[in-house]
Amino acid sequence: MSGAALGLEIVFVFFLALFLLHRYGDFKKQHRLVIIATLLAWYLCFLIVFILPLDVSTTIYNRCKLAVNSSPAESNGSYVTLAPSKQKCFKPWSYIPDGIMPIFWRVVYWTSQFLTWILLPFMQSYARSGGFSITGKIKTALIENAIYYGTYLLIFGAFLIYVAVNPNFNLQWNQLQTIGIAAANTWGLFLLVLLLGYGLVEIPRSHWNGAKRGYLLMKTYFKAAKLMTEKADAEENLEDIMEEVRKVSESIKYNHPLRKCVDTILKKCPTEYQERMGRNMDDYEDFDERQNSYPSEKSLAKLHKQVIYSVQRHRRTQVQWQILLEQAFYLEDVAKNESSATRQFVHTFHSQEPENKIIQYFYTPTVEWYWECLLRPWFYRVLAVVLATFSVIVVWSECTFFSTKPVLSLFAVFIQLAEKTYNYIYIEMACFLTIFFLSICVYSTVFRIRVFNYYYLASHHQTDAYSLLFSGMLFCRLTPPLCLNFLGLTHMDATISHKNTQPTAYTSIMGSMRVLSFIADGFYIYYPMLVVILCIATYFSLGTRCLNLLGFQQFMGDSEMTSDLIDEGKELIRREKRKRQRQEEGENRRREWKERYGNRDDSTRNRVVHTDQKESSFSETNASRPLSKYTRSNGRTERDRIELLQDAEPLDFNADSINDDPLESDSGR
Repeated sequence: MSGAALGLEIVFVFFLALFLLHRYGDFKKQHRLVIIATLLAWYLCFLIVFILPLDVSTTIYNRCKLAVNSSPAESNGSYVTLAPSKQKCFKPWSYIPDGIMPIFWRVVYWTSQFLTWILLPFMQSYARSGGFSITGKIKTALIENAIYYGTYLLIFGAFLIYVAVNPNFNLQWNQLQTIGIAAANTWGLFLLVLLLGYGLVEIPRSHWNGAKRGYLLMKTYFKAAKLMTEKADAEENLEDIMEEVRKVSESIKYNHPLRKCVDTILKKCPTEYQERMGRNMDDYEDFDERQNSYPSEKSLAKLHKQVIYSVQRHRRTQVQWQILLEQAFYLEDVAKNESSATRQFVHTFHSQEPENKIIQYFYTPTVEWYWECLLRPWFYRVLAVVLATFSVIVVWSECTFFSTKPVLSLFAVFIQLAEKTYNYIYIEMACFLTIFFLSICVYSTVFRIRVFNYYYLASHHQTDAYSLLFSGMLFCRLTPPLCLNFLGLTHMDATISHKNTQPTAYTSIMGSMRVLSFIADGFYIYYPMLVVILCIATYFSLGTRCLNLLGFQQFMGDSEMTSDLIDEGKELIRREKRKRQRQEEGENRRREWKERYGNRDDSTRNRVVHTDQKESSFSETNASRPLSKYTRSNGRTERDRIELLQDAEPLDFNADSINDDPLESDSGR
């Protein structure tokens, strides 16, 4: 089993990252380099989280071997003897041979840092650039990132001057490397605590509110009102941009040097706009440089950028509106079925997507009713209590992990108890659950936050390239300080435990933070305590209230504006529901009409065609007889009657349109 666990986790994490990226990205429409770069960033960050527990168990086993192989007389103080006498150390099932983990962490860490600080910012600017050539996009990306990279050099230079001026340090390459790692981890830890404080409260609260049917339905109505406003704004913005594209397309003719740029812009427009502009295009009219003023290539690049953004936003709002409608209809069905006496879940509308037959076999209407109306609320409540307990443990440990005598961090207590018995499975499970919960709190916040329309991770393949690359940057910057914070909570970091024990392979590549004592002994220890204040602010929704005051409407139960938006969203959902009901009723009537009269019409049509053929041949041979005109007249009348019967469709009569006055009826005839 040596190294098998590492290989299995590497494969599993790859497919996990691929699944999440497929949910948010669009493999068919987005550039392959964007997909590959984002997948690599997500994969490396998830890999660090899953592999770190194996590093901890391997490190504990190596400490045991050192304690057993070194007697007290032979001990030079480099390592602490964990047992007073010889004892047997059991090799963990997931043991990783010596020399593999340091190389693995070094490759993973520096690759992720190269992505987050150099490659991904450059690709962000490249993806958002409206240039028409690779050279133009690269030039735009370099100009936009000049200030970005200059800020990094300024910060790194400040750390470099501090170390150079301090007479206690001899500036070496290893120390210079440690300064760079410390600068990156400091920035990441600053953002990590902010996101962690929000996630520790919001995740348990969201699951607790998930058990409240009325709460979820009201919040869905609120989202519908806001999304309709955004949807209307996106449609209006798209119309304005398409009008500009139309004017440019009409002014720049087929033989103009910039016509290739216009054609590139037209390819990014929706199909209906392309057809409309194509009909109004006169390709035979030459351009005259002295007569008209034409836009420059720079202005066309700006228009190209606006077209890409507006089309992506319009498509996203359309898809999100349909998804929100399905969610609202389903929650309304749950509210109706709660009082059902038959205990079978009845849907108002049938699913538009074909369902899996296996799921239909096991997930019957009875099972669905018991799950949605009885079991699911209690499951969410129990899960919310478990998550809230984890959050309390994390907050307590963040505030006390610097205390080594006595050990107050609960995570450190759990790991040390398991270390005495060398229960490696328990150690790995405890480490995995701890770092997994911390990762969920941080990463879920990254998926939830939205910076206007510039950064927004939308599911169902609606996330743009800029947001995907930005999420990869955040993951690569947050994961290393997250892992260091986890090692500090469990006292596996020698900087926190103040013991001369063998460090983990992950800690060894970070170097000794003693080079910057004010960071190692100050910022890294006391800044995480700020999570208590952030949790309190999140619990009382202070951020939501501030956004409301600034004009950004958020869902709050005690707000008058929230109530108005809920009523507006409820009316919008009601309209869409009536519209879909009318569509389904019309389709059902057409289907019934076709089933009832379809075969009869076909047989009648065949009989009439056969009669017409006989009559036409008879009329050709007996054209002088007067009977032929009556035969043709009767056949034409019969054909007209049958054609009218075939073209007739069931009508959706409205009570207001029915007129009972026979006089008006006669006059109409």
